[in-house]
Order: sequence, then structure tokens, then C-alpha cells
Amino acid sequence: MKAVVYVKYGTTDVLTLKNVVIPTPKGNEVLVKIHAVSVNSWDWDLLRGKPFLARLGGMLKPKYKILGADIAGRVEAIGKEVKHILPGDEVFGDISWCGWGGFAEYVCVHEDSLSLKPSSMTFDQAAAIPQAAVLALQGLRKKGQFQDGKTVLINGAGGGVGTFAVQIAKLHGAKVTCVDSTVKLDMLKAIGADHVIDYTQEDFVNTGRSYDMILDVVGNRSIFDYKRILNPAGTYVMVGGSLSLISQILFLGPLISKMYGKNMKILVHKPNKQDQNFLQELFVDGKINPIIDRTYSLSQVAEAIQYLGEGHAKGKVVISVEHK
Repeated sequence: MKAVVYVKYGTTDVLTLKNVVIPTPKGNEVLVKIHAVSVNSWDWDLLRGKPFLARLGGMLKPKYKILGADIAGRVEAIGKEVKHILPGDEVFGDISWCGWGGFAEYVCVHEDSLSLKPSSMTFDQAAAIPQAAVLALQGLRKKGQFQDGKTVLINGAGGGVGTFAVQIAKLHGAKVTCVDSTVKLDMLKAIGADHVIDYTQEDFVNTGRSYDMILDVVGNRSIFDYKRILNPAGTYVMVGGSLSLISQILFLGPLISKMYGKNMKILVHKPNKQDQNFLQELFVDGKINPIIDRTYSLSQVAEAIQYLGEGHAKGKVVISVEHK
């Protein structure tokens, strides 16, 4: 089979399309013939080994030679201990917790990482959901159930996590303000944003507005900036950002919470099959829809990762895997 492999940290130049052996499923694994896999920021980070946390699996060289976590495809074979999935099932899921390997024609994964794909959902749509939509859902849940009129700011709203977060927050009756670049604002309005802020023209910290919740996908300001625009008893949730901001939240967050009643939290990514299934139901009911900016072929993985890593993507970037 063909797979995009890397054996050292670096730029997209270290990625190579190679022929490798098709894996064989172990007891509780299934072999998936991949039809689509989406690109996430973790692929960009793990490729470069930056920030430092991206090297925890392997300090000098990558632990996993094939990136790609969010897959969708058809089950080709199953291990002897598999109980809930059959050959021929169309499935999707986040496989980051059981070995990665999505940028390939086939992958073996634990059955517990996979959900059954609805017939109304394309493989590209299914691959766009697992990590980004689950992060959005889990981040918004830090606030609990919304009430009509609650105000939410999403910083970095135009990417994969942000576009799902806009739709989920609107389902709960929130008033949503989105921050991103000029080219993404019309798309954000189209999916429900009540207000948009072009960060190239306006500083969202100095608009005079405050918010009940901030979902921060980029983490590019200080903890004190975020505290300043949080309402009393408001919640800030960091989904992505710098090590500096992580340190601020870990050490200063509890103090800010105690002194000002404003919660400062970091969301730890936790793949969750129940959340996948819940989001699948929202899709089937027409309540959320993956925003897919571009699709690439397997041979174009390097180009796709570069495009996402440079911050250009409006929503998700998906690799469509063709089988000859």
C-alpha cells in the first residue's frame, strides 16, 4: 500500500510517499481501507516537533512514522476479539490514541476508536468530524449548558475547531463573536456568527465588549487580556496556543479564579466515541455541517499540511484517498 512516511522532524520536505506493507489486525483491531483523512494542527506540530510538547512521544525522532488521525473508510478485516464491527462496515474516528497512521491507504486501529458512518454522510465529511468537532464540543461543555443570549467569543474561529464551535454554540442559543482574518469572515457569517472581528483591522481585546465565555483556538494573547474581557463568573477555555500561555494558565489561572471569579482552563484533547456519535446525530439531523475548504490527494499530503499550518484553511482540509 501507499503511505506518507517521515522518519525525522522537519518541514514538509521530510514527508515521502512510499510503498509499505499492509498491516494485519490484531485481536481487537480492524483493518480499515481509508477513503478520506483530515489534516489537523497536531499533524503540523508533530511533523516539525514543535512546540516541545509535540516531542513527548519521541525526543530525537518521531514515535509514529505515519501521521493522520481522523479517518473514514470501509472495514476490510477484523481481529478475533472484535465484537461490534463487521467487514464491510463504513466507519470513521479519531485514531490518535491508538497509533495514528491515517495518511495511508490502509490502517489497523482499535475498534473502540471507530463509529459507524451514516449513509447520508460522505467519507470526506466523516473524516472532517472526529478531532475538530469533538474539541469544539468538549471546549464549550466547560461552560455547561448555554442559555439564550449568553455571549461567546471564539478566537481563531475560521479553522476546523472554530467552525464547529460556532455551529454548536448557536444550537445552544449563544450570541457568537468570531475573530479571524479578512478572508474567513463571510464564511463565518454564513454559518451563524452574530459578530465578526477582523484581527488584521481591529483588536478584539479593545472593542469594549465582554463575554460569558471565550473559546481560544490560537492562544495568542496573555492571560490578563482574556481576563479583562471576561464577564464576572465567565470562563476562558484554551484549545490551542503557546507554551507561555499554558504556563500562565497553570500558575495564574487558579489565582484569577479565586480573586475575580473568572475561570481560566486548558482543554486536554480526549478522543471520545460517545461524543463522536452525538456529533454524528447532529449531522444527520441537519444541525451541524463540516466546512471543508479544500481536498487533496494522498500524494499531496505535504501541500495540505503546509496550507493548514500556515493558517489559510477555512474550516477543514481533507485528503481523499483513491484506490486503483
